[in-house]
Amino acid sequence: MLKSQLIHPEILRVCAQAGHHAKILIADGNYPASSKKGPNAELICLNLAPGCVTVAQVLRALLSAVPVDFVNTMGIPADDSYAQQGEPPVWNEFRAVLAEAGSPVKLEPILKWDFYKHVESPDHVLTIQTGDQALWANVLLTLGCRTN
Repeated sequence: MLKSQLIHPEILRVCAQAGHHAKILIADGNYPASSKKGPNAELICLNLAPGCVTVAQVLRALLSAVPVDFVNTMGIPADDSYAQQGEPPVWNEFRAVLAEAGSPVKLEPILKWDFYKHVESPDHVLTIQTGDQALWANVLLTLGCRTN
């Protein structure tokens, strides 16, 4: 029996094979997961129903299992109508998950089109598609090193 919160066998397999600087995308339900991914990336669909599962739930499970150096969200371009509303509320939920996990990593936005480029890199090893309905809820993790 596993002790971490992450128990999905395929996600565990990819995490075990990933190394330092590998990238894992936790995608919301609106993300074009089949077309916006790196050449080495696998896609695991956890989008059972609208809102199930959420990006925050997957983030919580991954943080229990792998070291993370960077956590990036998809930043909102200034010309997007949502930009006038400020940060999406879900970003505070992600910050709470990071704090709960004891992570010193800060949530850092990368503008939308640059975010896609980061995801399309050869370092991208996994996309986990969720059913999250929150807007701007994509999270890109850059894995760190195990130090103990």
